[in-house]
Amino acid sequence: MTAQINGNYLEKYAISYSELVCDQFFSRRKFITGQEIIQLTPSTQVNFFIIKRLFELWQEELGKLKGSPYFDYRDIAVHEALTQFMNVLSRRIKVERIHLAGILQDAVQDAIQVATDPLTFYQTELAKAPSGKINEYIKENKKYFKWNESLVIGLIDKTGIGLDFESYQQAILANFQSLKDSLDSPKELLATLGDTLIFDLEEYWGQSTGLEETEDDTGPEFEAEDESLVFELEEEMGQEDLIQLPEETLPKPQPEKSEVVATSSTTGKSLDAAHLRSIFASEFYRGMKGILGELTDSLALNQRFMFTKELFDGNSDLLRHALKSVDEAPSFEAAVELINARFVGELGWNIESEEVREFMQQVYRKFL
Repeated sequence: MTAQINGNYLEKYAISYSELVCDQFFSRRKFITGQEIIQLTPSTQVNFFIIKRLFELWQEELGKLKGSPYFDYRDIAVHEALTQFMNVLSRRIKVERIHLAGILQDAVQDAIQVATDPLTFYQTELAKAPSGKINEYIKENKKYFKWNESLVIGLIDKTGIGLDFESYQQAILANFQSLKDSLDSPKELLATLGDTLIFDLEEYWGQSTGLEETEDDTGPEFEAEDESLVFELEEEMGQEDLIQLPEETLPKPQPEKSEVVATSSTTGKSLDAAHLRSIFASEFYRGMKGILGELTDSLALNQRFMFTKELFDGNSDLLRHALKSVDEAPSFEAAVELINARFVGELGWNIESEEVREFMQQVYRKFL
């Protein structure tokens, strides 16, 4: 099918949606914080796109500082101080209505596109990545993608090193062809917007009707190119989908770079304090330093979101309880024992995951 998007309707809808949300929230408050943004609307994707934009603005501010020709931002002391400053700043989000309204409008439009045409959205999104750093860009931004994210999440560390932009675009296209029948329908995704303001899919698509009843309700039809070779993408549920790349871009297997943080025991896998120490101690040359003050106050906003979602079942109170318990532990070894006893098994942690590794790195820094 050929998409006939009604851009005028989309823009008006986003403005009206933003006004309704802002009227309701700012009738009681002058500012909104980061934690409040996460629950601002019934649509998780809209909320996280707002946070994503704030993170981009945060990076732009950091880039301006580093762009000064008069100071050495590569100096380790400057790097540490700047990192500490930006982490503190990221936990002090404070946005007035006049500034939030436009960001919210853009977030609504982006959410609608990722629901109705995820292929175009994610291909356009990857075009924002710095040259040669698409894989890193996906890693950094994956936590903000809540709808149809399977089109890009599976590409992380699966496409090898040195692939160009076009190869990634073809990978997303092939992934779309493989997964399109299993993607959530626009009607189901956009129903969360309807809790605030009904979104009319038929008007959005112009003359198109019954979009949700067709096989192609994920957007326009595309054909994959050069399907001669495939490589596998591991999905969250353990199933594998096939992604096809040109032969000349197919990567050679690369050895794993990250050390695992687990050891086996009679009761299954658990975190090992001695092994963790040996891993993290070698990272001092990268600028790691001890945390000043309480662990509960040290996490950056992005870390809080990631740990809450990936490790603590979306329960921010449980994360706060865990951080407080770690702060009260007398040593790193005691903190690791506590985490094993209370959280690893109970919450079903994949203790070889990057999220667990980053969380334990923060715990290690607490006891430096």
